[in-house]
Amino acid sequence: MLGDFKKFTSKQLTKSIIEHPGESRKEWMIDIFKKAGEQNSRNAYHQFWQQDNQPKIIYTPQFAAQKLEYIHNNPVEAGIVEKAEEYIYSSARDYYYGKQCGLLKIEFLI
Repeated sequence: MLGDFKKFTSKQLTKSIIEHPGESRKEWMIDIFKKAGEQNSRNAYHQFWQQDNQPKIIYTPQFAAQKLEYIHNNPVEAGIVEKAEEYIYSSARDYYYGKQCGLLKIEFLI
């Protein structure tokens, strides 16, 4: 199930990155995905997600909020943006503005 999620989301997000006309870093990001894919014989083209993972059961709304905040802050921690809601490929902007405004349709968790 996690593999299906990663496969689906990696294709959708990579497609969004490639097709977005205003994304000035698309070549840089796609190059990173390609280089990561070359390191993994199980990938034919690129690797979007890291190979290792530690799935956790979301058992409370507070735990879900904590994990969502962690995910939203990844582009900030990586130095890509200053605020999580500035990253156009994140649902952080949907949560920040309280409405659907990102590139992909989301289901609000909390």
